[in-house]
Amino acid sequence: MEINNKLKEYIENNIFPKYKNNDKAHDINHILSVINRSLELAKNYDVDLNMVYTIAAFHDLGHSIDKDNHENISAEIFISDAKIKSFFNSEQIKIIEEAIRDHRASLKGTPRSIYGKIVSDADRSIDVSISIARGYHYSLKHNPHFTLNEHIENCYEHANNKFGENGYIRFWLNDKKNIKALKEYRKILKNKNEYIKLFKKINNIKE
Repeated sequence: MEINNKLKEYIENNIFPKYKNNDKAHDINHILSVINRSLELAKNYDVDLNMVYTIAAFHDLGHSIDKDNHENISAEIFISDAKIKSFFNSEQIKIIEEAIRDHRASLKGTPRSIYGKIVSDADRSIDVSISIARGYHYSLKHNPHFTLNEHIENCYEHANNKFGENGYIRFWLNDKKNIKALKEYRKILKNKNEYIKLFKKINNIKE
């Protein structure tokens, strides 16, 4: 199944530019990565790729408005967009809205559809280097008064809370790539000195 060219053109011209307001961890590069990963995961299921593409494209639009409620704001932006809704029927619109609301990693509960699971897992796909770099960028932006050691502690704590053995991250699909990456990240997190060395290397911090 090919993605509708008119749908793709509308999103590229009218939705993607809005991501210029997001921080680096949730900018257009992140969105394109989630789209590509979502489409990769979708190959294993009987789903509509137009819906998968749209959910991934809209999922972080609300991040620059309120990061703590961005999933709901992103869904409302989708619902208020008459043009994007014209590509789908009422049942598809409901599924897309729910999947956008369900994507956030820290939310409790299981996504309500396979579409929510696909985009959630794509959004949580782990690249250790990108994760550590994004964590440091976020800490620098929100804690400019921190020393380097405080940034490292902050990032290490957050990484453990999310990706550690007792972290809140959950994968809904049995995807070998995600399972393997999470296992490797947890191995790094168990050795704090290894994490710190990797942190400094990735962020180009000289000893």
